[in-house]
Amino acid sequence: MGNPDGGRTEAPRPDKSDLSSLSFATRSVHGGNEIDGSGAIRTPIVMANSYRLPEDPSDMDWSDTEVLSYTRNSGLNQIGLQKKLAALEGGEDAAVLASGVAALHSVFFTFLSSGDHVIVGDVTYEAVWKLLAELLPRKYGIEATFVDLTDADAVRAAVRENTKLIHTEAIANPTTKVVDISAIAEIAHSVGALLSIDSTFTPPPLFRPLDHGADLVVHSLTKFINGHGDSMGGAVIGSRSLISTLRSEAMVDVGGTISPFNAWLIMRGSVTLPLRLRQQMDSAMAVAEFLDQDPRIAYVRFPGLSSHPQHELAAHQFGGRGYGAMMAFAVDGGRDTQNRFVSHLRVITSAVSLGHDESLIVHVGGDARGGSENYPEEFRRFGHLRLSLGLEDPADLVADISCALDETFES
Repeated sequence: MGNPDGGRTEAPRPDKSDLSSLSFATRSVHGGNEIDGSGAIRTPIVMANSYRLPEDPSDMDWSDTEVLSYTRNSGLNQIGLQKKLAALEGGEDAAVLASGVAALHSVFFTFLSSGDHVIVGDVTYEAVWKLLAELLPRKYGIEATFVDLTDADAVRAAVRENTKLIHTEAIANPTTKVVDISAIAEIAHSVGALLSIDSTFTPPPLFRPLDHGADLVVHSLTKFINGHGDSMGGAVIGSRSLISTLRSEAMVDVGGTISPFNAWLIMRGSVTLPLRLRQQMDSAMAVAEFLDQDPRIAYVRFPGLSSHPQHELAAHQFGGRGYGAMMAFAVDGGRDTQNRFVSHLRVITSAVSLGHDESLIVHVGGDARGGSENYPEEFRRFGHLRLSLGLEDPADLVADISCALDETFES
């Protein structure tokens, strides 16, 4: 590459020992990977629950998460995965735990105390609803207010003197409501509260909440980041000081540590995240457009459709990179009709979870979980089918849905 003076203009040299010098795809390959004494070019699975101590361990901090001593505190595979996730999300540090719910609980357990108040999106993951509507208020006196976070005035009105945290999802599970993260971050920080975002539906490179003012990002690693449906894990990413506190208070002495094998599996799966996500998002758009024009479909909610209530916000917030690979819809009919449609699918699998290499669908009734009274009217009337798009050919997915609809309405 030349310059006007005829000399050579040197671009910054990428170096895998400096993850900040690498593009996202290259970070996905090399982040957190270490060549050990064996010379293996991939960090091996270290299935040890203990590590050799120094000659004199008498002055050791037995809760230290930076020194390898006991896998409940920290393990080799866990450390590598944490380095990779921090690099992918643009955070200073990450803590990896046994599941996505363990990661969510770690945020609430660490940063909320008895008498504190938290504002939560009125459509949220069922485990979050139960934790903040039932368990934490009853056990610890933590107060929670569930608010439509697309309404900034309602969020401001919900703030109290003891508000310490606002928690939401970038794309709400299951209604696909999209929240303006920058706007909510401004409200949270104006009152000295933290903002935590569950970004499981919007993994990087689609969206990085820390760039929009969030303090903490939570992922169920079980889903898109692992991507192969064969392991469980959760992560919290943020500043070094916040993550250090979380590790100390919610990991070591609560014990929700990820296993070395699961950490290794997720590390392996994350290498192909940008490639998988691109295919999944392309398939999601193709399927959503098909559903949107079929008269046998009662409704479809996908942020990539112009009919979605927050489509313009999603286009702006996600920077044109895509709209995720999750959608909700219903066939025009009652519960039996939804179940009959699912039974006729031959490619898409009826199962919980999401973000796998195979497409997954689950039928959920209109009143099946806490907070369902806040769902849109059509969700409450028809229930919903939550669809996670996988890596199959989109033409096969559309054909599978089309044939299943034909058989549903012929029978």
